[in-house]
Formats: sequence, C-alpha cells, structure tokens
Amino acid sequence: MIGKIKKGSGFKGCVNYVLGKEQAVLLHADGVLTESRGDIIRSFCMQTGMNPDLKKPVGHIALSYSPVDAPKLTDGKMVQLAQEYMREMKITDTQYIIVRHQDREHPHVHIVFNRIDNNGNTISDRHERLRSTRICKELTLKYGLHMAGGKDNVKRNRLKEPDRTKYALYDIIKMEVGRCGNWNVLIANLKRQGVEVHFKHKGQTSEVQGVVFSMNGYHFNGSKVDRRFSYSKIDAALQHNRCRERM
Repeated sequence: MIGKIKKGSGFKGCVNYVLGKEQAVLLHADGVLTESRGDIIRSFCMQTGMNPDLKKPVGHIALSYSPVDAPKLTDGKMVQLAQEYMREMKITDTQYIIVRHQDREHPHVHIVFNRIDNNGNTISDRHERLRSTRICKELTLKYGLHMAGGKDNVKRNRLKEPDRTKYALYDIIKMEVGRCGNWNVLIANLKRQGVEVHFKHKGQTSEVQGVVFSMNGYHFNGSKVDRRFSYSKIDAALQHNRCRERM
C-alpha cells in the first residue's frame, strides 16, 4: 500500500481528472451532492467559502496496492482501507469522495477531500508524507497485504506508459551509473540507448541543481525515476566509481 499526496487550489480540475478517467467508479462520497460531476464540484467549492484564506483547499491522495492483492481488494475493501487511512491521517469531519480507477494493473483509488473541514477549520498537513508512509506500512501489515519488493521486482511487460518508460529508464540508468566514472561517459552511454540528459541550473548561473532524463517522448526528473538518481546522488556515485578505479 502506497499513498501519494497532492494539494491544489481548484476542485474542478481534480474532480474532473479522477471521475473523467475511463471506467472510473465513484465508490463512496460524504458531504457532497453526487447527482452530477458539477454537483460534486459545487459542493466542495461552497465549503471553501468558510475559510477563503486557505489558498490550496484541495486534498488529493492516491492509494495504490500491489497487483498481487487484486483478488482481495473488492470495492468495499478499498473503501474500508481508504476510510481507515483517512482516520489515521486525521482527515475527518470533512467532505470527500473515493474513486476507483482501472487504468493500471495495480489496484488504486483516488481520494479527493476538502482541507477545510465542516466547521471551517483547516486540516493539518504537518509531516503528512512521513505520517502517510508510516500509516500505509501499518495497514499493509495489519491486513496482510503484499509488501512491495522494490523496482527490481516489478514486471516490466505488464506496465503501461508512462510507467513502462520510467522503469526502462530505471534499469538503464542503474546499470550505467554503476559503471561510469564521470558525467561525460554516462551521458554518452545513455544517449546510445536512446536516453537524453538535461541539466537544471540555479537561476542564470552554471550551478547544476537537477537532472532530467528523456526517453520515448517522456521526461522525468532523476529523483522521480528513483531517489538514487537525483543529480547530487548520481554525482556522488560517479565520484565513488573514480576513487574505486584508482585503488
């Protein structure tokens, strides 16, 4: 079980995204009218008027599970897990919808909730990512769900884009970073395999702050491919390789 959290300023775009996907199913709703997508959006927007100073009232969480768990993850079970997750995250006494998507191999739901609760108070986002990681692990263990074994164990042939390209990048970059001693060699080796490398700079200076990898028309920040592939971590790995070669 993995939770990804985002915040936004407008409910229209978020609700249209989660309900506009092919085969999207509204599993549960609380505190909003559900006759139409427009009703849901208006319900959320009306409550934001209770706290107009909050610039990002939209809470959006994707809860994803391993394909291994698909047989046991009925719609009812997905709702139960989502609601327990929300309670543990202290996302309570507020409007929300739970929507299931079928566009990926792995089972997942999207929770859209109002960060302004029913009393006009702001739901805290303090340390939300750390809390989410802990809660997802606890629920995974509590309900005997599959514990992910990392990117190396993902079945590449079952992935859809852009995940297919992202994992292909992971495999290529992992191999090349492990054997290259400097950026020039790494960039050349990646280019031969269809991967372009672009650097992000600090303002108008030459100081490098990040790296972007492009392949098959998709672009990913290094850290989005894997945490080990941020610019600073790759640079440290290349330096380590150079030191190892001198020994």
